[in-house]
Amino acid sequence: MTQGDTAIQDTTVKKERAALAGLAAASMDAAERSDEASMDELWRLTETAGAEPVCTVLQNRDKPDPHSFLGLGKVQELKEAVQNEGCDLVVFDNDLTPSQARVLEEAMGVRVLDRTGLILDIFAQRARTREGKLQVELAQYRYILPRLTGMWTHLKRQAGTSAPIGTRGPGETQLETDRRHIRRRIQKLTEELEQVRRVRGTQRRQRERNAVPVVALVGYTNAGKSTLLNTLTGDSIQTGDRLFDTLDTTTRKLDLAEGGQALLSDTVGFIRKLPTELVDAFKATLEELTYADILLHVIDISNPDWEAQVRVVEDLIARLGAGQTPCLRVYNKCDAYAGRLPAGEDEVCVCARTGEGTGALLYAIGRKLSGELRRVELAIPYAKAALLERLRREANVLDVRYTDEAVRVLAVVRPALREDVRPYEALRDG
Repeated sequence: MTQGDTAIQDTTVKKERAALAGLAAASMDAAERSDEASMDELWRLTETAGAEPVCTVLQNRDKPDPHSFLGLGKVQELKEAVQNEGCDLVVFDNDLTPSQARVLEEAMGVRVLDRTGLILDIFAQRARTREGKLQVELAQYRYILPRLTGMWTHLKRQAGTSAPIGTRGPGETQLETDRRHIRRRIQKLTEELEQVRRVRGTQRRQRERNAVPVVALVGYTNAGKSTLLNTLTGDSIQTGDRLFDTLDTTTRKLDLAEGGQALLSDTVGFIRKLPTELVDAFKATLEELTYADILLHVIDISNPDWEAQVRVVEDLIARLGAGQTPCLRVYNKCDAYAGRLPAGEDEVCVCARTGEGTGALLYAIGRKLSGELRRVELAIPYAKAALLERLRREANVLDVRYTDEAVRVLAVVRPALREDVRPYEALRDG
């Protein structure tokens, strides 16, 4: 071996080792409690974030300890696990108060992160577009703001006669400076994202004028939404067997089975205990669901916990105000499912990876859309000319003819507008 050979060093980045902890307290809401399924999911989230989970501690008790979240005995057990496994980090499946996180860090001697902090870290790694980065940054600042005190425990208020020379005055601390800075940054990010929403609104109105139907993919993270989008549209968006592989909305043209086109949009995956900060920050993206003509709820039926995942997604859809939007359930990964497959009117079974069942899905989408969009001919009295202007704004106007009696209009309209124009529907000539 030469001297040059001995100089070669291993540049591989060492992964942080993480201990995972959770609490199943009877006083908690069912959605907030930890169980085996949520701890398994936390394991995968920790791997997705780039750490190596090595052990798990789960406690059952009546209610969280207000001081240390876990009971004192369990805190000691967790501390021993951290020391024995050489952990650099403890990740909790639940949300911690700033004071609880501080107490646990002091007890463990390593960094402590809760589920929200972990998910925000993953989002920060995955955001690619400017909009995505703005949304993640806003969520992170909203999360950090109430936790600043714990981050600056080494600072003391510099006021009074005992303060060092040069530090006396209004008594402003680094903590207060940071709070003001973060509040200013939150305001600026909120204004920038409001501009994004206005741009989206303009684009949405253009789609409505052209009567281009919008189909939105929703579902639990890693259900296969991006793979399905690739299969249906012939695109090649990068996919992987990882949680939150898609953060930035992707929209592609979709050719329907019986002719015509729609826009197919992929959205961020949902998950249990999705942080409120993220839902609020991603509102500009997620509100697109409320304007979709159809939702495709993609479900990984090969996952043993798929029914609970469906409830999580449906609750979030309702929370976002899209609960009344027509929806098709798309059961994905059917090739890996051994049970009896669903076969309802608004249910389709597919394998997005191979394309199996996608023909039936396209047919179901077209059938659903045909019930939403209507091609109508109208005879609008000249006294109701304002209705024609509304049609130009909100429908796809195919033809306009002026007769002695009325304005004859051929248009494709959505259900909400259909009810308003129904009194003026006319039979086509010839």
